[in-house]
Amino acid sequence: MREFVEYIAKELVDEPDAVEVTEEQKNDKVVYILKVAEIDVGKIIGKKGRTASAFRVLLSAVAAKHGKRGILEVAD
Repeated sequence: MREFVEYIAKELVDEPDAVEVTEEQKNDKVVYILKVAEIDVGKIIGKKGRTASAFRVLLSAVAAKHGKRGILEVAD
């Protein structure tokens, strides 16, 4: 799932080399912390948060397929 988050993020931003994804386990949840270049934060979040929301829906679907709960956090 980490690779999935990284792949989608790299396709959305202008500086794909700056994309970093870290993973934290919390009980039955997996939290993915996404760091991108400062100029690309807006592209990940999108207008009114729609892109981030869609990203979270996709992550939830992939995580559910693996029997887990996936959470996406966008770091500053």
